[in-house]
Amino acid sequence: MLSTVTDLDLRLIRVFLAIVDAGGVSAAQDVLGVGQSTISSQLATLETRLDFRLCERGRGGFRLTAKGQRFARLARSALTSLNNFTAEARNMHRQLVGSLTLGLIGNATLEQNGLIARAIARFRQRDEAVRLSLLIHGPRELEELILKDEMQVAVGYFLHRVPMLDYATLFQERQVAYCGAGHALAPRAGSLGPDDVAESDWTWRTYPLPEASFAGLPRRITSEAD
Repeated sequence: MLSTVTDLDLRLIRVFLAIVDAGGVSAAQDVLGVGQSTISSQLATLETRLDFRLCERGRGGFRLTAKGQRFARLARSALTSLNNFTAEARNMHRQLVGSLTLGLIGNATLEQNGLIARAIARFRQRDEAVRLSLLIHGPRELEELILKDEMQVAVGYFLHRVPMLDYATLFQERQVAYCGAGHALAPRAGSLGPDDVAESDWTWRTYPLPEASFAGLPRRITSEAD
C-alpha cells in the first residue's frame, strides 16, 4: 500500500497517465519511447505499490477500473499542483509568479490585437515569472470560465453584465453592415435607413453585440458567423 510518494512513484504515475491518454499500453509505446513489456512492468509495479488494480488489459481491450478512474483524476490534480508548486518555488525571488489565463473572442480587429500584444509585451518586461495562457471562446463561454475561476481576464463583446464580474471598456469599435456588389441594395449604399434594410436577409453574430443601434433588427437572420 502506498504510504509515501517517491520520485519513482511520480514517474510511474506519469507512465500510467500516458497509458490512459493513449488508450492502452500498446498505444503508449510511441509516446513513452519504450517497449510494451517495459510499460506493462511499470504499470504492474504501480499497481503493486497501490495494492489495487488500475485497469483491465488483454484481448478485451484496455479499460480503467472504477478505482483506476478515480486514481487518474487524483493523479492529474496532484501533478498539476506539484508543477505549480515547483514553478513558484523556483521563481520566488521574482515579484510576480503563478498562472494567468487570458480569453479572447478570436475576431478582434488588427488594431485591437496589436494593443493586446503590446500590453502583454509590457507585462513581460516586469520582474515576473508568470505562465501565460491564451484561450479563444465566445463571450458567454469566457464569462463562464471566469466564474469557474479557470480564467482571470477576457476581452470581447459582452451585452449582459454578470453581477459577480467587473467590466471595463477597452476599445470603441464601429460596426458596419455590408452587402455584396450584386445585392439589390448595393446601388443605394450609404443612404439606407433602418426601414430600408428591415426585411433583408442578414448574416449575424452568434452572440449579441452590445451597441446594436437598430431597434428590432435584424428581423430575418438566415445565417450566423463568429
